[in-house]
Amino acid sequence: MTIHIGAEPGDIAETVLMPGDPLRAKWAAEAFLDNVRCINQVRGMLGYTGTWNGHPVTIHGSGMGMPSLSIYANELIRDYGAKTLIRVGSCGAMQPHIHLRDLILAMSASSVTTPSSTILRDLTFAPTADFSLLEAAATVARARGLAPHVGGIYSSDTFYDERPDLDEQMVRHGILAVEMEAAELYTLAARYGCRALAILTVSDHLPSGDRLSSKDREQSFSDMIEIALQTAFASA
Repeated sequence: MTIHIGAEPGDIAETVLMPGDPLRAKWAAEAFLDNVRCINQVRGMLGYTGTWNGHPVTIHGSGMGMPSLSIYANELIRDYGAKTLIRVGSCGAMQPHIHLRDLILAMSASSVTTPSSTILRDLTFAPTADFSLLEAAATVARARGLAPHVGGIYSSDTFYDERPDLDEQMVRHGILAVEMEAAELYTLAARYGCRALAILTVSDHLPSGDRLSSKDREQSFSDMIEIALQTAFASA
């Protein structure tokens, strides 16, 4: 057990899917895994372990924002031996050609700052996805008849941002979408020699103001979960 995760040794699989919402973790585990058991409830951050096609898998919430994800990812990797971490979450589209429910595979994750910035204070580190996971996810998605958007995203440390000038420059530089966790996940994976990828479903469209309901955000992202599971083991 760690400060924030109440799991016992052996309770966490080497492959971990990380939605931000703990209720999405519960839904995904119950919908996609066999022999599911709850392995963490500390502070309401739910985690579950089961099997998918015979492979052990943990689905564990990360909370909102990079500081929260950093806590759980650090402990999952350092204390429980997680090797492959895939963020499955929502994002806000920044480009007009991207639509609600589209799939985005984050090749890189720009940010203003992350919890790791104090370590990398003399360097603007470029956090990127593991290529084997990225390649596998694109292949799996296309085999399902989907057309994923692959490219750079922005990990923000504020939800209610008031920097339209920054948004304009990100759109100008081809940033596909904004979310709040991937840059720190990619940085931690690089630090510890693990594999990481963010697979994101568009829940909000910044140019138009369209958005999915909270219920849709929690339970309508089946393609994203299935692609993440297939990706984790197709690229192993």
